Amino acid sequence: MASSRRRFLRTAAAMGGVAFGRGVAPWPDGRPSSSGVVASTGTESMSPERLLATHETGPAVVPGAGGGTVQVDPRIPTQAEVDEWYTTRRNWGRWGADDQRGAINLITPEKRVAATRLVRNGRTVSVSRVFEPAQQFIRKSGREGSSAGAVVDYYGFIYHGGVVTHIDALCHMWDDDGMWGGRDAAVEIDTQGAHWGDITAWSDGIITKGVLLDVARHRGVPHVSAAEPVHGWELEEIATDQGVTVEPGDALLVHSGWEAYTEAGRPGGAARPGLHISCAKFIRDHDVALLGWDLMDASPSGYDVPFAVHGVLFNYGVALLDNAGLAPLAAACADEGRYEFMFMASPLKVAQGTGSPVNPIAMF
Repeated sequence: MASSRRRFLRTAAAMGGVAFGRGVAPWPDGRPSSSGVVASTGTESMSPERLLATHETGPAVVPGAGGGTVQVDPRIPTQAEVDEWYTTRRNWGRWGADDQRGAINLITPEKRVAATRLVRNGRTVSVSRVFEPAQQFIRKSGREGSSAGAVVDYYGFIYHGGVVTHIDALCHMWDDDGMWGGRDAAVEIDTQGAHWGDITAWSDGIITKGVLLDVARHRGVPHVSAAEPVHGWELEEIATDQGVTVEPGDALLVHSGWEAYTEAGRPGGAARPGLHISCAKFIRDHDVALLGWDLMDASPSGYDVPFAVHGVLFNYGVALLDNAGLAPLAAACADEGRYEFMFMASPLKVAQGTGSPVNPIAMF
């Protein structure tokens, strides 16, 4: 892990002298941002050794170029803190050594019944983007002797990635320690599919209280920028501002403004806006069962982990609703004057599937 971090820091030092604090990617213009860092962009850069030491120890104030300082928000986690979140705070074994449902176990029958009490007027909102399969073949057939007929179609697509709204099964990702529960991916996954933690573990549906945290509205911007990722403490602030409480077993939906970001041409270059890894602590602290997001992990993460916030999948057992279409829901929440609703998602019952396309529904 350390070797890749060293390469990253040496590359940063060689690219123009941007000094930066712990676990945060350098910003190009030296301004303060919600990332918690004021970057120095002078030509006098820190040496690779000093950058490395800064990143690993994470001091609150870092010497900057020309005798100045780089202010680092003390809430920005160190690498050691992130490692602790994803090791000692794992949910492995919490529901038994053979559990394949993960944090969905937190959605009890009582939790589902309580979610139904949030339905007051029956308004429903889809939380899915429009699905346009990569391949679609049409076959029309007629009925002999009449103009009647029918049509069928074939779809070919890979739903994982950054386009199709889908749910990741627990088997979808892993790190050096293994899959959910510490299982070995080399043993549990073969060319026929997943034999552990596949999507059928959630075949009875995911029905619970949903909470939308509208980051874009809270910031007063169309979308989150690459320079200002969403932090865990900001989610706390938004929940307080909206008057909602994220409780164990909830479906947490985070609106960062994917639609507006896409319409703007996806500004930011190689950097991608989204959730900072500090959100992982928020998710674990609140025992979230499902995370739905439209702009996913902020990238680069600035940390030596194979997956940033996506790591909540196999470490905490949190179901991931990737590429959610949250703008209509955000508008509905503002219109209704509340950010809680009944959330429903029904993954396809795919044998040994690593996930499923899905059209989740929020009901008010």
